[in-house]
Amino acid sequence: MARPVTVTISHDLGKDGARARITDGFDQLKTSMTNGLMFKFTEEWTSEDTLSFTAKGLGQTITGTIDVFPEHVRITATLPGLLASLAESISGKIEKQGQILLEHK
Repeated sequence: MARPVTVTISHDLGKDGARARITDGFDQLKTSMTNGLMFKFTEEWTSEDTLSFTAKGLGQTITGTIDVFPEHVRITATLPGLLASLAESISGKIEKQGQILLEHK
């Protein structure tokens, strides 16, 4: 059974800065979401502040969005059966990678 996962990450980059970091670093988040398994991702900015993505692999499909706000980013993904059992682990990895991606450098 599919399981939704939501991770919220605070930042001080502003919307434009956070959006640029996500655009440049989405590959790092992909690995966190799939727990290192081989999935083919498609992503598209469906609005100025929302990146929608789909990942397909191993007969499974992950769907989700990354919403950019002035002081935080919200990552929402629906994990299919195979990955749903690993939701807590995957959520932790997404949060950690997201914090690294959005840290002020």
